[in-house]
Amino acid sequence: MKHVLTVLLLAGFVLCQAGAAAGLVEWESEESSQRLSRSNHKADFFRLSNHFISQDNKIFCGPVSSAIVLNALRLGKKKGLPQDTYSIAEDERAWLPEGFNPFFGKYTPNNVLTGRTKTKIEVLGKPIEIQGAMKKDFGLQLRQLAQALSAHELDVRIRVVDEEMNDEVIKREMAKNLAVPGDYVLVNYHRKTLGQKGGGHISPLGAYDEASDSFLIMDVNPNRAPWVWVSAAHLIKAMRTFDTVENRGYLLIAEGR
Repeated sequence: MKHVLTVLLLAGFVLCQAGAAAGLVEWESEESSQRLSRSNHKADFFRLSNHFISQDNKIFCGPVSSAIVLNALRLGKKKGLPQDTYSIAEDERAWLPEGFNPFFGKYTPNNVLTGRTKTKIEVLGKPIEIQGAMKKDFGLQLRQLAQALSAHELDVRIRVVDEEMNDEVIKREMAKNLAVPGDYVLVNYHRKTLGQKGGGHISPLGAYDEASDSFLIMDVNPNRAPWVWVSAAHLIKAMRTFDTVENRGYLLIAEGR
């Protein structure tokens, strides 16, 4: 028992040390407030905040992040958005006024996946063909995430962060996106590289602070980790990690042109 406790304590210490090395600054800290206040690259933050939702399960970071971005781009601007009817069961609707539709048109994790994307049960683990073999593939890989967003007629640019991509170019491109309204960045990264618990994860970026050279990750799973500022170098390192068939990376997303 003592040996197990020692191992757990050491593992926690290693994660804390890795988090400190990655320059993680939690959202609720005074330093975080200062970074956001002085940032000149936070045009996306306020609209993302207004449409932010968090995960209801441990697998749907991709669909949740997609719903946030789709609503940030379209809610209040475009008619005919899909309706998610899961919140009120059919037998419960019998008590509503006749002819009354209680549902809003908006994107949710339940309706962002379509017939043109990976299905919900495939996201949850139903085997798909990967490099000639049927395998379980939980969640969404970077290109699968891009496919889900492209299915809604968005303009999606894929950036796989491999060894050939220059760190400074990556940083400038993401920061430039965050400085102007109407387009967004979703990052696909490996949590452990940042000293956090867990594996691959997807979330939106909300801001870049030039003084500290750090990005704000608006983490869609607050059950596991809060919103956090992370140094640009460590975020890029966390994206430059392998995921099933290729490295992780980021998406630049705007309304279809």
